[in-house]
Amino acid sequence: MDHDDFKQEPIRGLPEIPPEGEVIVWQGHPDWWALAREALKIHWIAGYFVVLAIWRMLAEIDRLPLASAVETGVPLLVLGAIACGVLALVAFIQARATVYTITNRRVAMRIGAALTVTLNIPYRWIGSADLDLRRSGTGTIALQLLGETRLSYLVCWPHVRPWHMARTQPALRCIPDAERVARILGDMAQTRLTENAEEDERAAAVPAE
Repeated sequence: MDHDDFKQEPIRGLPEIPPEGEVIVWQGHPDWWALAREALKIHWIAGYFVVLAIWRMLAEIDRLPLASAVETGVPLLVLGAIACGVLALVAFIQARATVYTITNRRVAMRIGAALTVTLNIPYRWIGSADLDLRRSGTGTIALQLLGETRLSYLVCWPHVRPWHMARTQPALRCIPDAERVARILGDMAQTRLTENAEEDERAAAVPAE
């Protein structure tokens, strides 16, 4: 029997039906391999176990035949492969459970595999958006929040800008075609902020009764 953990969502990635006038302009999720590489540092873990295995073989090569010395490093390589396999699985599950949504009014992030939360970030909360673009075309868009808005780094991880813990910056992490998504986000934010400014001007122009 199929089971969908998110079947209660009226619209994929959003906890409720958007209000009248709000339109989804983009949805996506992290590239799982890029997430494993950049957030979980799978290459560093693999390299660490390879170095350990080589060190072990070199330490034994003076007192054992070459074949036997090589064999002493095999268990470390097996452990490294298991560790990398676990990290790859975690990245795959995280990517599958994540949905990033850009609308004409906000950025929504449904994140978390075991404990799922949805962050709703109106454009008026966003001071800037910084793009970290990789050669592959994947990239991370980090959102710097204004004012006293605070988010938990641990709750949001890995969907955050790394090492910015004092002022957590939620991030659309390791997304494909990140440059195009950044342009969409910039256009939507600018349009919405312009609309808000015009609404404020109209409200200020109405004489008090």
